[in-house]
Amino acid sequence: VQLQAFGGGLVAPGGSLRLSCAASGRTFSRYGMGWFRQAPGKGREFVAATTWSGDTTDFTDSAKGRFTISRDNANKTMYLQMTSLKPEDTAVYYCAALKVPAVRVGRQWYDSWGQGTEVTVSS
Repeated sequence: VQLQAFGGGLVAPGGSLRLSCAASGRTFSRYGMGWFRQAPGKGREFVAATTWSGDTTDFTDSAKGRFTISRDNANKTMYLQMTSLKPEDTAVYYCAALKVPAVRVGRQWYDSWGQGTEVTVSS
């Protein structure tokens, strides 16, 4: 599956941003999907994931209560709604497709990656 993430930008602390991930290729609706991010000088870390149906989701602790993950299988698009953004959320955000129909945190469970979209939280 080919993935393309977009929607990043510059936002002030406390603001909101919605990232989108458009998919093409293999059957989108049968796979779990996730978001990762990589801050400058740091490794790529898990942010959120969802099953194909959206009935199971998982978030990194720092995102709980602030971020929402959702998907529109008919339009092969996944979203990450981010609210109450903090400077430490600044990173390049990547979407990825899971190899299995379940939520997983580790990068080894993902086999397709988008090109990333940059999010900068700054005043």
